[in-house]
Amino acid sequence: MPNDEILTIVELAQLLKVAEKTVYTMAQNGEVPCFKVRGQWRFRRHDIDSWIAAQVESPQTKGSSIKKQGSR
Repeated sequence: MPNDEILTIVELAQLLKVAEKTVYTMAQNGEVPCFKVRGQWRFRRHDIDSWIAAQVESPQTKGSSIKKQGSR
């Protein structure tokens, strides 16, 4: 696929193998590079490929935290 390709929520959900609602929420929260065209989310394939590479290099640990045990 060309790097200048523009993806929709449906296409990105298929690429990432997640629900469309997940992609929509990620876009709303600024968790994935995106922009809007007349109110509809769009994603540049090149930006998504770079974002995926960054996730692989340093995965976010949101939702999983390790608490340090200290002396009381």
